Amino acid sequence: MKPYRFALPLLALMSVPVVLTGCTDLSAQEKAKAEKQEEKAVDPMEARLAPVQVKAEELAPGVAVLFGAGGNMGVSHGEDGTVLIDDQFAPLTGKIQTAIADLGATPVKFLINTHWHHDHSGGNENFGKEGAVIMAHENVRVRMAKGSTVAGREVAPAPAIAQPVLTYKDGVKLHLNGDTVHIRHMPAAHTDGDSIVYWEKANVLHMGDLYFNKVTLPFIDINSGGNAVGMLEAANIALDMTNDDTKVIPGHGPMATKADLMAYRDMLAEVIDAVSVARDAGKSLTEIQAMKPAAAYDTNPNAFIKGGAFVEAIWKSLENSAK
Repeated sequence: MKPYRFALPLLALMSVPVVLTGCTDLSAQEKAKAEKQEEKAVDPMEARLAPVQVKAEELAPGVAVLFGAGGNMGVSHGEDGTVLIDDQFAPLTGKIQTAIADLGATPVKFLINTHWHHDHSGGNENFGKEGAVIMAHENVRVRMAKGSTVAGREVAPAPAIAQPVLTYKDGVKLHLNGDTVHIRHMPAAHTDGDSIVYWEKANVLHMGDLYFNKVTLPFIDINSGGNAVGMLEAANIALDMTNDDTKVIPGHGPMATKADLMAYRDMLAEVIDAVSVARDAGKSLTEIQAMKPAAAYDTNPNAFIKGGAFVEAIWKSLENSAK
């Protein structure tokens, strides 16, 4: 066998376009297939939130609450513009905007975050891009800029457009839409950056996650500077701002009254006191959890926070307060 039969010249090899064209076609097909797969790929959060409806309930002229998924939202609207309190998750922004428009309100001009958690600030980037002025306590900006861990989940730093551009230390007043809106910081409670929002004329109070109404025991984010003792103090301060006609927006759960908030405060005081007394008597965390001091209130089997976790948060709060 002659060797030259196996040594095709380079020009001869290049003159056979079938093989090369076939590879090119295959590559194009694979690329098109990959693009289609990417189009079909759905963000798990978007898929989970797809069925969610954002519903509005008017509380007073120009003031409403919005329910969706995540933290409850408040809305003030009128001739001075629209103010939104919290904004849930990014995939819900369009539905939130529609619900606001259905109230007869203009697009959001001011956005207030009651604290930094993603189920209350997840839509910040979207609203920031639309031109909303975002405001919150200064610790909210710090934590959003750094990122952190919440309930064992890593939260990445928020982009600059999603961070509050107007921050305060103790609080701020807004004179908008014929009302005076009091925004007041509650130190070291659910987190270290919580604010309550009170419409003076409308007599509506937004508590953020300082108040979980009938859906779970309180979540106290120790890692974000939260403290059960501060949670109790915040409830007392809020009660001093309310009367029997006040409409209370909890961070999670249905609308509430002053009586509901008072019952919540009493629950906090009772369980904190029980844990404190047992701790001072020398009992360990495990022993106190076995005592189940929150059992009377731990009635939702699907609650985010159960009795044992609540007791642990109180234990750590008392430990931190003693330092």
